[in-house]
Amino acid sequence: MPGHTENEITIAAPLDLVWDMTNDLERWPQLFSEYASCEVLSREGDTVTFRLTMHPDENGKVWSWVSERTADREKLIVRARRVETGPFAYMNIVWEYEETPAGTRMHWTQDFAMKPDAPVDDDWMTDNINRNSPIQLALIRDRVEAACTTH
Repeated sequence: MPGHTENEITIAAPLDLVWDMTNDLERWPQLFSEYASCEVLSREGDTVTFRLTMHPDENGKVWSWVSERTADREKLIVRARRVETGPFAYMNIVWEYEETPAGTRMHWTQDFAMKPDAPVDDDWMTDNINRNSPIQLALIRDRVEAACTTH
């Protein structure tokens, strides 16, 4: 059965700052702890194709893949998908932003399936994403809120 995760956080910062910082792909290695680099390969309108490279895992393996991301500033939504899927049959991510009295709510939805020959199955990856996303969301919140106080 395909994997599905939903994770969110509210960031005590204005929507424009949250949007700008979380959509500045070249700065993702400073925003996320898991990415060693992010290389933008092409931009066409609101769509960016980019390569993400992670820090080495516990076995020393470096994971890297190409994704495509389309931002709709008016609707406050970003849709992304892996172009180089690696162990995934597919991986789609939706980022939704919403202004709230407490700040900006950022909601991630990930829908995916692992390939039959992948080293892990859908349930394992669902658990992994649900463990890691709150960690990354908290880092993003802390880094955006820190930037908010310096403006």
